[in-house]
Amino acid sequence: MSILPLGMSEAARIWTQIAHIAFESQMVIGMRLAGMMGFLPQKSSEPQRMVQEKLDAAQESGLAMFKAASRGASPDKVMAAGLKPYSKRTRANAKRLTKSSTARRR
Repeated sequence: MSILPLGMSEAARIWTQIAHIAFESQMVIGMRLAGMMGFLPQKSSEPQRMVQEKLDAAQESGLAMFKAASRGASPDKVMAAGLKPYSKRTRANAKRLTKSSTARRR
């Protein structure tokens, strides 16, 4: 039995997901800015990739939220469905940029 009020554990999970996205996003922004300034190696296509992935994530998020809502999911489930595409991309970007920046510096 949880000591949190009913439904609070789901809210806590969503806030944790938002915090992870915020942390990873800041990491990615910092690495991309460093790459744009020439401090870290970066492919010339990275700025275009950055814009395109935002469009793709927004589209995927909207579709996921629509599907969840049309199935009658609760608001917290709709929110979680909308966050998932952003979470997936920020995690992948942080991993990719960290890996590429450390591998090329060796």
